Amino acid sequence: MKIIMTTSVDLASMNIKHKLIEYFGFKETEKEFDGNQVYRWKDAILLTTDREMIYYDNLDREIEKQLNITPEIIIFASRHSSQQKLPALTTHVTGNWRKAMYGGRDESLAIAEPRAMKLALLKLYELNTLDWIVCYEATHHGPSELEVPSLFIEIGSSEEEWRNDKAGEIVAETIVHVLENYQKSKFKTAVGIGGGHYAPKQTKTALNSDIAFSHIAAKYSHPLSREMLVKAIKRTSGRVDAIYVDRKGSKGETKQLARDLAEELGLEFIKD
Repeated sequence: MKIIMTTSVDLASMNIKHKLIEYFGFKETEKEFDGNQVYRWKDAILLTTDREMIYYDNLDREIEKQLNITPEIIIFASRHSSQQKLPALTTHVTGNWRKAMYGGRDESLAIAEPRAMKLALLKLYELNTLDWIVCYEATHHGPSELEVPSLFIEIGSSEEEWRNDKAGEIVAETIVHVLENYQKSKFKTAVGIGGGHYAPKQTKTALNSDIAFSHIAAKYSHPLSREMLVKAIKRTSGRVDAIYVDRKGSKGETKQLARDLAEELGLEFIKD
């Protein structure tokens, strides 16, 4: 079963939830999750919690416990916050390259679903009539303790955007598109190394090539350990074909580590 996760403590999340129900045929069921009504559409269920989702480690186990359902994928519909408060539509996988500051555990990565994130990025870009930023974000925050593929799709970055009806519609349509198409999509998968938090080179590459990104480690998380780079490859759904390095946006030792590991594992090394 495919899962869409929302939370009552997040304005953007509730905006997206209401648009899914209003426009995309999600109907009430007799079940509840965390004390909230469960909705269903085809092979997808829409869940709501009253907790902050970034702290909801082991959510997949809780879904199995409460609903007797095994999740295939979890899409978190969420707000994005930033000091600059730039209007944005973003997608990323969760985890912590170093110390956990906002949910999850230290040096722990959730399972990335590169096909789903690429489809989300492409659809957000296609539907973006708001002229907002559309981008990947680097891997950050929790939850990291999930044993099924997951991703966040977010509206940012202030209350004005979180409440924006059109943004809610765009993300709702994007989520439905991803759920309907990610399993039959085929892309070259790369782990992304370097650049800023909003991954400008990875975003541009994904929008203009057949590459789909898994975990992305921004420059502020460097130097990366070999263990964490190997973990990023292992914690990716499907095969990883390449390691992609933002040449100017990476520290030297991390660039060399990426090159050496790609050679060792027989992966393509892409330097941009």
